[in-house]
Amino acid sequence: MKVAVIGAGYAGMAAAVTLADHGIPVTVLEAARLPGGRARRVEAHGFALDNGLHILIGAYRETLRLIERIHPAGKRALMRLPLDWVIHRQFRLRSAALPAPWHLVVGLLQAQGISFTERLGALRFVLRMRSARFGLAGDLTVDELLDRFDQSARVRRVLWHPLCVAALNTPPRRASARVFLRVLRDTLGAGHDQCDLILARTDLSALFPEPAASYVAARGGSVRTGCRVTAIDRCDGGFSVAAEGRQDVFTHVVCALPAHQVNAFLIGISALAEVVEIVERLTYQPIYSVYLGYPRSVRLTAPMLGFDSALVHWAFDREALCGQAGVIGAVISAEGPHQQLAQDELAREVHEELQRHLGPLPAPSWTQVIAEKRATFSCTPGLARPPQRTPLRNFLLAGDYTESDYPATLEAAVRSGINAANIVLGKA
Repeated sequence: MKVAVIGAGYAGMAAAVTLADHGIPVTVLEAARLPGGRARRVEAHGFALDNGLHILIGAYRETLRLIERIHPAGKRALMRLPLDWVIHRQFRLRSAALPAPWHLVVGLLQAQGISFTERLGALRFVLRMRSARFGLAGDLTVDELLDRFDQSARVRRVLWHPLCVAALNTPPRRASARVFLRVLRDTLGAGHDQCDLILARTDLSALFPEPAASYVAARGGSVRTGCRVTAIDRCDGGFSVAAEGRQDVFTHVVCALPAHQVNAFLIGISALAEVVEIVERLTYQPIYSVYLGYPRSVRLTAPMLGFDSALVHWAFDREALCGQAGVIGAVISAEGPHQQLAQDELAREVHEELQRHLGPLPAPSWTQVIAEKRATFSCTPGLARPPQRTPLRNFLLAGDYTESDYPATLEAAVRSGINAANIVLGKA
């Protein structure tokens, strides 16, 4: 058994680590010079930044397990905070250190920034969904679901809508209620530690893909970066894979490319026509990460702050996370008018927006806008996602867009990689 993994993002490296654990020779082929895919390091202005500011949560069991196992710093690579959902000067929800569901009952009843009636309404909604095991007979949008349970405009604005956009990266008017409820099931509806907020103390390539590459190499595998696959053909031994002037034969292929790159890669393989058709129907949502370099004295009041804003959704204090003094990272999730702005104009508007919320700030000495225009698929009601097993024997898909309970998150990517490896091993 000899396995090729195409793509060194979180899905591909999770597959490679799992196979390496079972003594399977694995070769990871990555076109970019750096592993990580859409969660990777970007060097700019003398800092190691990320192409997307990701939030992990306690429910990301498989992602956390792999990071803590293979990262040299183990658990110290992550900052774990009990749920403290802060929309600056508007709302605060803190999880109580109690068994489920009391952690949430007490947290919602003590939430600041909404009326007692609104707190009861939000609690009633969660408890009703919990009694229904967070399931729905049919899918609908998140806003339609919230209409059914009379959630007020303010509760939507400071709690449900930010949570929907953070988890699904899709506007609530278009987002799948069924997938949203699965997120609630595994966070607010689970134990208090499952909704902990977990922030990386390092860049996203150094957090998992790079340690994973070292882990695979130490177990007889290889990770070839800057190595673009140019052809895959069936042969007697399985698959002949051509990459950068070299051709190798593999018994199995795990294609772990992002969804928007998969079809260009698979289009010539007739056995995969049905898979191509499903992937072609996917549409995409952007994530913009805007970094601002302020004087070293500038800090936020918390490592992570939310805003009731038409532009900035979350801001991160990079000094509190990874020692980058004066660097503030702002996240703008999903589609919106900001997509029409030039990068320098967008950075200026983010700076002005932060000033409106936080008070006067000095002008940043530098800015960096990183736009992932197809960061995730649009997680809409009834969306068909391709299975990981394909009609082509021993050719598998891995990625956050494949069939899963989860939206397009790091956990969905990691789980898909682990599952693809288990299929190769005959364990799934």
